[in-house]
Amino acid sequence: MLLRKAVPVLALALAAVLAPPAAATAAPGAPEPSANTTTTTDGLRALAGANPVIVVGGLSGFAAVYEPLAARLRADGYRVWIHPLPNLGLGDISASAGGLRSFVGQVRASTGAAKVDLVAHSEGGLVSRYYIKNLGGGDTVGRYVSLGTPQYGTYVANIVAFLGLGSCAGVIACQQMTIGSSFLTALNAGDDTPGDVRWTTVRTRQDELVRPVDNAMLADGATNVLIQSRCPLRVVGHLGLVADGTTYSVIRQALRDQPVNPACLAL
Repeated sequence: MLLRKAVPVLALALAAVLAPPAAATAAPGAPEPSANTTTTTDGLRALAGANPVIVVGGLSGFAAVYEPLAARLRADGYRVWIHPLPNLGLGDISASAGGLRSFVGQVRASTGAAKVDLVAHSEGGLVSRYYIKNLGGGDTVGRYVSLGTPQYGTYVANIVAFLGLGSCAGVIACQQMTIGSSFLTALNAGDDTPGDVRWTTVRTRQDELVRPVDNAMLADGATNVLIQSRCPLRVVGHLGLVADGTTYSVIRQALRDQPVNPACLAL
């Protein structure tokens, strides 16, 4: 989401990397172990043993922003929680990753699941990667799907300094998302995709916040999906990734370990 409220100009510059956050609370509330096995729209039934799914928000976002995405996942039979980033995602990304680790622990304890799957928007993808790489998340995450995450930074964050607002107007997360930041240099050192996690990234040519858009990709065996490579007429913005039907078709396939084949006409 846009940092429209926290820091005016930073709204465009910061949101460029994050999208929704808040405190470390669940979508409908605390994790509730209600295993859904509802019939999906295509007549398939999600496995009762499917990993719980945690939707990780981005910068300056709230749980309600991700409820439509969570609803789609529930309709497909998944147990779903929403994790908005603490402090609107403005603080240190590594600290936010610590909050995610605690939240994952709650969900696992509540459901008895050994692992969870993460669907992360914008900054939430960096928070999730830090958790997996540095905080033991590789043992508790089965699948990672990022939506418009500036894995290698974004010029939108760098431009804040160009506008004369100093180093991201003092917003730590923005500083960390600038191209070439010490945070990203460390995060991207070595293997981009450590552990046994199945890694998928989704990006769109119309992303107004992640520039260049290919900075939303990961190396080392990740499945990197550009929506317009298969659906050239599909228009999807940064925030639109969480509500777009074509994007959801990719998320769905990734969570089912299916070959990625975006549904261009999906609503």
